[in-house]
Amino acid sequence: MKTMRAARLHEVGGKFELDEVPIPVPENNDVIIKVESANLVQNLRNVISTYPTLKSFLPLPELPAIFGMDTAGTISEVGSRVRNLKPGDRVYLHPGRHSVDSWASRTGDPLSDSAYTFQGYFGFGPGSKEIHKDYPHGGMCQYVKGPASGIIRIPDNVPLDHASRFGYLGTAYSGLRKGDVRAGTTLLIHGVTGTLGLSAVLLALAMGATKIFGVARNRELLERIRLIAPGRIQTMTYGDGDVGDWVREHTDGLGADVYLDALGDKATADVSMAGIWALRRGGKMVSVGAMPEDLPIPMYRLMTMQISLLTSLWFSVAEGEEMARMAAAGTLDLSHFEAWHYGLEEANQAIDAASDRAGGFTSIILKPNA
Repeated sequence: MKTMRAARLHEVGGKFELDEVPIPVPENNDVIIKVESANLVQNLRNVISTYPTLKSFLPLPELPAIFGMDTAGTISEVGSRVRNLKPGDRVYLHPGRHSVDSWASRTGDPLSDSAYTFQGYFGFGPGSKEIHKDYPHGGMCQYVKGPASGIIRIPDNVPLDHASRFGYLGTAYSGLRKGDVRAGTTLLIHGVTGTLGLSAVLLALAMGATKIFGVARNRELLERIRLIAPGRIQTMTYGDGDVGDWVREHTDGLGADVYLDALGDKATADVSMAGIWALRRGGKMVSVGAMPEDLPIPMYRLMTMQISLLTSLWFSVAEGEEMARMAAAGTLDLSHFEAWHYGLEEANQAIDAASDRAGGFTSIILKPNA
Protein backbone atom coordinates (compact mmCIF):
# COMPACT_ATOMS: atom_id res chain seq x y z
CA MET A 1 0.00 0.00 0.00
CA LYS A 2 1.35 3.40 -0.98
CA THR A 3 1.62 5.99 1.76
CA MET A 4 1.76 9.76 2.05
CA ARG A 5 2.69 12.35 4.64
CA ALA A 6 -0.08 13.94 6.68
CA ALA A 7 -0.17 16.43 9.55
CA ARG A 8 -2.66 14.88 11.97
CA LEU A 9 -4.21 16.05 15.23
CA HIS A 10 -4.12 13.30 17.88
CA GLU A 11 -5.77 15.08 20.82
CA VAL A 12 -8.06 18.04 21.34
CA GLY A 13 -6.06 21.24 21.63
CA GLY A 14 -2.83 19.42 20.89
CA LYS A 15 -0.13 19.83 18.30
CA PHE A 16 -0.21 18.35 14.82
CA GLU A 17 2.12 15.42 14.23
CA LEU A 18 3.64 14.33 10.94
CA ASP A 19 2.45 10.78 10.15
CA GLU A 20 2.62 8.30 7.29
CA VAL A 21 -0.89 7.24 6.20
CA PRO A 22 -2.31 5.37 3.18
CA ILE A 23 -2.85 7.38 -0.01
CA PRO A 24 -6.63 7.43 -0.61
CA VAL A 25 -8.19 5.32 -3.34
CA PRO A 26 -11.16 6.76 -5.27
CA GLU A 27 -14.61 5.21 -5.16
CA ASN A 28 -16.55 5.17 -8.44
CA ASN A 29 -17.62 8.83 -8.29
CA ASP A 30 -14.54 10.27 -6.58
CA VAL A 31 -11.35 11.99 -7.62
CA ILE A 32 -7.94 12.08 -5.92
CA ILE A 33 -6.28 15.49 -5.74
CA LYS A 34 -2.57 16.09 -5.32
CA VAL A 35 -2.61 19.00 -2.86
CA GLU A 36 -0.68 22.01 -4.14
CA SER A 37 -2.17 24.65 -1.83
CA ALA A 38 -4.04 24.23 1.46
CA ASN A 39 -5.32 27.53 2.82
CA LEU A 40 -5.53 27.51 6.64
CA VAL A 41 -8.55 29.38 7.94
CA GLN A 42 -8.11 31.73 10.88
CA ASN A 43 -10.64 29.85 13.02
CA LEU A 44 -8.95 26.43 12.83
CA ARG A 45 -7.07 26.74 16.12
CA ASN A 46 -10.32 27.67 17.87
CA VAL A 47 -12.18 24.75 16.26
CA ILE A 48 -9.70 22.07 17.32
CA SER A 49 -9.32 23.51 20.83
CA THR A 50 -12.85 24.48 21.92
CA TYR A 51 -15.52 22.95 19.69
CA PRO A 52 -15.53 19.48 21.34
CA THR A 53 -16.54 21.08 24.66
CA LEU A 54 -18.21 24.39 23.79
CA LYS A 55 -19.86 23.44 20.50
CA SER A 56 -20.28 19.68 20.62
CA PHE A 57 -23.32 20.03 18.32
CA LEU A 58 -20.78 20.75 15.56
CA PRO A 59 -18.93 17.41 15.48
CA LEU A 60 -15.29 17.12 14.49
CA PRO A 61 -13.84 14.03 12.78
CA GLU A 62 -12.59 11.25 15.03
CA LEU A 63 -9.00 11.68 16.15
CA PRO A 64 -6.37 11.30 14.88
CA ALA A 65 -7.67 13.43 12.03
CA ILE A 66 -6.42 15.37 9.01
CA PHE A 67 -7.81 18.90 9.00
CA GLY A 68 -7.72 21.63 6.35
CA MET A 69 -10.92 22.91 4.72
CA ASP A 70 -9.72 24.83 1.64
CA THR A 71 -7.80 22.63 -0.79
CA ALA A 72 -6.56 23.29 -4.32
CA GLY A 73 -4.38 21.12 -6.51
CA THR A 74 -4.31 18.86 -9.55
CA ILE A 75 -6.31 15.69 -10.08
CA SER A 76 -4.06 12.63 -9.99
CA GLU A 77 -6.68 9.88 -10.34
CA VAL A 78 -10.41 9.54 -11.07
CA GLY A 79 -13.02 6.90 -10.24
CA SER A 80 -14.57 4.63 -12.84
CA ARG A 81 -17.74 6.71 -13.23
CA VAL A 82 -16.02 10.10 -13.51
CA ARG A 83 -16.35 10.98 -17.18
CA ASN A 84 -15.49 14.67 -17.59
CA LEU A 85 -12.77 15.45 -15.06
CA LYS A 86 -9.33 14.01 -15.77
CA PRO A 87 -5.84 13.74 -14.28
CA GLY A 88 -3.95 17.01 -14.58
CA ASP A 89 -7.03 19.23 -14.15
CA ARG A 90 -6.43 22.17 -11.81
CA VAL A 91 -9.20 22.22 -9.22
CA TYR A 92 -10.55 23.49 -5.90
CA LEU A 93 -12.34 20.96 -3.72
CA HIS A 94 -15.57 22.42 -2.37
CA PRO A 95 -15.59 20.97 1.18
CA GLY A 96 -19.38 20.81 1.60
CA ARG A 97 -20.40 17.16 1.96
CA HIS A 98 -23.99 16.03 2.50
CA SER A 99 -26.08 12.87 2.71
CA VAL A 100 -26.95 12.83 -1.02
CA ASP A 101 -30.20 10.92 -0.36
CA SER A 102 -31.71 13.17 2.35
CA TRP A 103 -34.83 15.24 1.62
CA ALA A 104 -32.74 18.44 1.50
CA SER A 105 -30.16 16.85 -0.82
CA ARG A 106 -32.82 15.40 -3.12
CA THR A 107 -34.65 18.73 -3.40
CA GLY A 108 -31.55 20.66 -4.39
CA ASP A 109 -30.75 22.32 -1.05
CA PRO A 110 -27.80 20.31 0.34
CA LEU A 111 -26.80 23.11 2.73
CA SER A 112 -30.00 22.41 4.66
CA ASP A 113 -29.16 18.72 5.07
CA SER A 114 -29.04 18.03 8.82
CA ALA A 115 -25.79 16.12 8.25
CA TYR A 116 -24.09 18.83 6.18
CA THR A 117 -20.36 18.61 6.81
CA PHE A 118 -17.24 20.59 6.03
CA GLN A 119 -14.64 18.04 4.94
CA GLY A 120 -11.51 18.48 7.00
CA TYR A 121 -13.23 20.79 9.48
CA PHE A 122 -16.53 20.15 11.31
CA GLY A 123 -20.11 19.07 10.70
CA PHE A 124 -23.56 20.41 11.53
CA GLY A 125 -25.33 17.40 12.99
CA PRO A 126 -24.91 13.85 14.38
CA GLY A 127 -24.95 12.41 10.85
CA SER A 128 -21.74 14.29 10.12
CA LYS A 129 -19.76 11.64 11.99
CA GLU A 130 -20.36 9.13 9.19
CA ILE A 131 -19.64 11.67 6.47
CA HIS A 132 -16.32 12.47 8.14
CA LYS A 133 -15.50 8.76 7.79
CA ASP A 134 -16.48 8.73 4.11
CA TYR A 135 -14.20 11.69 3.34
CA PRO A 136 -11.54 11.82 6.06
CA HIS A 137 -8.92 13.96 4.31
CA GLY A 138 -8.48 17.67 4.86
CA GLY A 139 -5.83 19.59 2.94
CA MET A 140 -3.05 19.04 5.48
CA CYS A 141 -1.73 16.00 3.61
CA GLN A 142 -0.34 15.16 0.17
CA TYR A 143 -3.42 13.61 -1.44
CA VAL A 144 -7.13 14.17 -0.80
CA LYS A 145 -10.18 12.19 -1.87
CA GLY A 146 -13.35 14.08 -2.78
CA PRO A 147 -16.54 13.56 -4.81
CA ALA A 148 -16.48 14.67 -8.44
CA SER A 149 -19.67 16.63 -7.71
CA GLY A 150 -17.67 18.88 -5.35
CA ILE A 151 -15.00 19.89 -7.86
CA ILE A 152 -14.57 23.45 -9.15
CA ARG A 153 -12.32 23.76 -12.20
CA ILE A 154 -9.66 26.47 -11.86
CA PRO A 155 -8.61 28.37 -15.01
CA ASP A 156 -4.95 28.37 -16.01
CA ASN A 157 -4.51 32.10 -15.31
CA VAL A 158 -5.53 31.77 -11.63
CA PRO A 159 -2.76 30.67 -9.22
CA LEU A 160 -3.76 27.74 -7.02
CA ASP A 161 -2.82 29.80 -3.95
CA HIS A 162 -5.66 32.15 -4.94
CA ALA A 163 -7.96 29.22 -5.68
CA SER A 164 -7.51 27.88 -2.15
CA ARG A 165 -9.14 31.14 -0.96
CA PHE A 166 -12.42 30.11 -2.60
CA GLY A 167 -13.97 29.21 0.75
CA TYR A 168 -13.80 32.80 1.97
CA LEU A 169 -14.56 34.20 -1.48
CA GLY A 170 -17.55 31.92 -1.93
CA THR A 171 -19.00 32.80 1.46
CA ALA A 172 -18.84 36.48 0.56
CA TYR A 173 -20.15 35.88 -2.97
CA SER A 174 -23.19 33.90 -1.87
CA GLY A 175 -24.01 36.61 0.69
CA LEU A 176 -23.74 39.34 -1.94
CA ARG A 177 -25.98 37.38 -4.29
CA LYS A 178 -28.60 36.96 -1.56
CA GLY A 179 -28.47 40.73 -1.12
CA ASP A 180 -28.95 41.17 -4.89
CA VAL A 181 -25.74 43.14 -5.34
CA ARG A 182 -25.41 44.16 -9.01
CA ALA A 183 -24.74 47.12 -11.27
CA GLY A 184 -25.71 50.32 -9.48
CA THR A 185 -25.82 48.84 -5.97
CA THR A 186 -24.58 50.85 -2.99
CA LEU A 187 -22.93 48.44 -0.55
CA LEU A 188 -21.81 48.90 3.08
CA ILE A 189 -19.37 46.34 4.54
CA HIS A 190 -18.50 46.14 8.24
CA GLY A 191 -15.30 44.20 8.94
CA VAL A 192 -14.04 45.19 5.52
CA THR A 193 -10.33 44.64 6.30
CA GLY A 194 -10.85 40.97 7.26
CA THR A 195 -10.71 37.98 4.94
CA LEU A 196 -14.46 37.93 4.29
CA GLY A 197 -14.64 41.72 4.01
CA LEU A 198 -11.82 42.02 1.48
CA SER A 199 -13.29 39.13 -0.52
CA ALA A 200 -16.61 40.97 -0.61
CA VAL A 201 -14.93 44.13 -1.91
CA LEU A 202 -13.25 42.32 -4.81
CA LEU A 203 -16.43 40.46 -5.70
CA ALA A 204 -18.70 43.51 -5.41
CA LEU A 205 -16.41 45.37 -7.82
CA ALA A 206 -16.70 42.44 -10.24
CA MET A 207 -20.48 42.36 -9.83
CA GLY A 208 -20.85 46.05 -10.69
CA ALA A 209 -21.51 47.70 -7.33
CA THR A 210 -21.28 51.45 -7.87
CA LYS A 211 -20.35 52.57 -4.36
CA ILE A 212 -18.70 50.48 -1.66
CA PHE A 213 -18.46 51.83 1.89
CA GLY A 214 -15.94 49.94 4.03
CA VAL A 215 -15.81 50.18 7.83
CA ALA A 216 -13.17 48.69 10.16
CA ARG A 217 -10.63 49.85 12.79
CA ASN A 218 -7.23 49.46 11.11
CA ARG A 219 -6.56 52.73 9.29
CA GLU A 220 -3.60 51.39 7.32
CA LEU A 221 -5.55 48.43 5.94
CA LEU A 222 -8.56 50.64 5.24
CA GLU A 223 -6.43 52.91 3.06
CA ARG A 224 -4.98 49.91 1.26
CA ILE A 225 -8.52 48.75 0.45
CA ARG A 226 -9.62 52.21 -0.69
CA LEU A 227 -6.75 52.34 -3.17
CA ILE A 228 -8.01 49.19 -4.92
CA ALA A 229 -10.66 51.36 -6.61
CA PRO A 230 -10.62 54.90 -5.18
CA GLY A 231 -13.39 56.06 -7.47
CA ARG A 232 -15.81 53.47 -6.10
CA ILE A 233 -14.57 52.68 -2.57
CA GLN A 234 -14.79 54.93 0.49
CA THR A 235 -13.61 53.89 3.94
CA MET A 236 -14.18 54.96 7.52
CA THR A 237 -12.60 54.00 10.83
CA TYR A 238 -15.31 52.78 13.19
CA GLY A 239 -15.80 55.30 15.98
CA ASP A 240 -14.83 58.35 13.91
CA GLY A 241 -18.48 59.25 13.41
CA ASP A 242 -21.98 57.90 12.89
CA VAL A 243 -21.90 55.27 10.14
CA GLY A 244 -25.46 56.01 9.02
CA ASP A 245 -24.83 59.75 8.70
CA TRP A 246 -21.63 59.07 6.73
CA VAL A 247 -23.34 56.72 4.29
CA ARG A 248 -26.37 58.97 3.78
CA GLU A 249 -24.08 61.94 3.15
CA HIS A 250 -22.75 60.13 0.09
CA THR A 251 -26.03 58.58 -1.13
CA ASP A 252 -28.25 61.66 -1.50
CA GLY A 253 -29.64 61.09 1.97
CA LEU A 254 -30.97 57.60 1.19
CA GLY A 255 -28.59 55.11 2.81
CA ALA A 256 -27.05 51.87 1.53
CA ASP A 257 -28.95 49.34 -0.59
CA VAL A 258 -27.17 46.41 1.07
CA TYR A 259 -25.26 45.99 4.33
CA LEU A 260 -22.91 42.98 4.50
CA ASP A 261 -21.98 42.13 8.09
CA ALA A 262 -18.55 40.45 7.91
CA LEU A 263 -17.60 41.16 11.52
CA GLY A 264 -15.42 38.79 13.54
CA ASP A 265 -16.17 37.02 16.81
CA LYS A 266 -14.80 39.87 18.93
CA ALA A 267 -17.31 42.42 17.59
CA THR A 268 -20.33 43.65 19.54
CA ALA A 269 -23.99 44.02 18.65
CA ASP A 270 -23.90 47.82 18.50
CA VAL A 271 -21.56 47.66 15.49
CA SER A 272 -23.98 45.42 13.60
CA MET A 273 -26.91 47.65 14.54
CA ALA A 274 -25.05 50.71 13.23
CA GLY A 275 -24.88 48.96 9.88
CA ILE A 276 -28.59 48.17 9.88
CA TRP A 277 -29.47 51.80 10.61
CA ALA A 278 -27.30 52.89 7.67
CA LEU A 279 -29.64 51.10 5.24
CA ARG A 280 -32.12 52.93 3.06
CA ARG A 281 -35.82 52.18 3.20
CA GLY A 282 -36.19 48.75 1.57
CA GLY A 283 -32.54 47.86 2.18
CA LYS A 284 -31.13 44.41 3.03
CA MET A 285 -28.72 43.26 5.71
CA VAL A 286 -26.86 40.00 5.02
CA SER A 287 -24.82 38.43 7.83
CA VAL A 288 -21.82 36.27 6.81
CA GLY A 289 -19.56 36.98 9.80
CA ALA A 290 -19.18 35.75 13.37
CA MET A 291 -20.48 38.58 15.58
CA PRO A 292 -21.57 36.53 18.64
CA GLU A 293 -24.03 38.75 20.52
CA ASP A 294 -27.83 38.83 20.23
CA LEU A 295 -29.19 41.79 18.28
CA PRO A 296 -31.81 44.11 19.85
CA ILE A 297 -34.15 44.02 16.86
CA PRO A 298 -37.16 46.41 16.84
CA MET A 299 -39.23 44.31 14.44
CA TYR A 300 -42.09 46.76 13.94
CA ARG A 301 -39.72 49.57 13.00
CA LEU A 302 -37.85 47.33 10.55
CA MET A 303 -41.15 46.17 9.06
CA THR A 304 -42.35 49.70 8.47
CA MET A 305 -39.01 50.54 6.85
CA GLN A 306 -39.20 47.41 4.65
CA ILE A 307 -35.72 46.32 5.84
CA SER A 308 -34.83 42.64 5.38
CA LEU A 309 -32.42 40.69 7.62
CA LEU A 310 -30.75 37.72 5.93
CA THR A 311 -28.02 35.23 6.77
CA SER A 312 -25.73 33.27 4.48
CA LEU A 313 -23.58 30.39 5.66
CA TRP A 314 -21.63 29.06 2.67
CA PHE A 315 -21.78 28.78 -1.11
CA SER A 316 -22.64 26.24 -3.79
CA VAL A 317 -20.40 24.50 -6.30
CA ALA A 318 -22.25 26.42 -9.03
CA GLU A 319 -21.37 29.72 -7.35
CA GLY A 320 -17.76 28.54 -7.17
CA GLU A 321 -17.76 27.91 -10.92
CA GLU A 322 -19.15 31.41 -11.47
CA MET A 323 -16.29 32.91 -9.45
CA ALA A 324 -13.77 30.86 -11.43
CA ARG A 325 -15.16 32.25 -14.68
CA MET A 326 -15.04 35.81 -13.35
CA ALA A 327 -11.42 35.27 -12.34
CA ALA A 328 -10.61 33.80 -15.75
CA ALA A 329 -12.10 36.86 -17.45
CA GLY A 330 -10.22 39.24 -15.15
CA THR A 331 -13.35 40.91 -13.78
CA LEU A 332 -12.58 39.33 -10.40
CA ASP A 333 -9.08 40.52 -9.56
CA LEU A 334 -7.40 38.19 -7.08
CA SER A 335 -3.93 39.67 -7.47
CA HIS A 336 -4.35 41.60 -4.20
CA PHE A 337 -3.82 38.42 -2.17
CA GLU A 338 -0.35 37.58 -0.87
CA ALA A 339 0.69 34.11 0.30
CA TRP A 340 2.91 32.98 3.16
CA HIS A 341 4.10 29.44 2.45
CA TYR A 342 4.78 26.65 4.94
CA GLY A 343 5.88 23.04 4.50
CA LEU A 344 3.84 20.20 5.94
CA GLU A 345 6.37 19.77 8.75
CA GLU A 346 5.66 23.41 9.72
CA ALA A 347 1.93 22.82 10.20
CA ASN A 348 1.85 24.05 13.80
CA GLN A 349 3.69 27.27 12.95
CA ALA A 350 1.31 27.80 10.05
CA ILE A 351 -1.77 27.41 12.25
CA ASP A 352 -0.33 29.91 14.72
CA ALA A 353 0.32 32.32 11.84
CA ALA A 354 -3.24 31.90 10.59
CA SER A 355 -4.62 32.64 14.05
CA ASP A 356 -2.45 35.72 14.56
CA ARG A 357 -2.40 37.32 11.10
CA ALA A 358 -3.88 40.79 10.70
CA GLY A 359 -6.12 41.61 7.78
CA GLY A 360 -7.49 39.76 4.79
CA PHE A 361 -4.71 40.37 2.28
CA THR A 362 -2.54 37.53 3.62
CA SER A 363 -3.13 33.83 2.95
CA ILE A 364 -1.47 31.18 5.13
CA ILE A 365 -0.74 28.31 2.76
CA LEU A 366 0.52 24.80 3.45
CA LYS A 367 2.43 23.20 0.54
CA PRO A 368 2.28 19.45 1.34
CA ASN A 369 4.07 18.37 -1.84
CA ALA A 370 6.72 21.07 -1.95
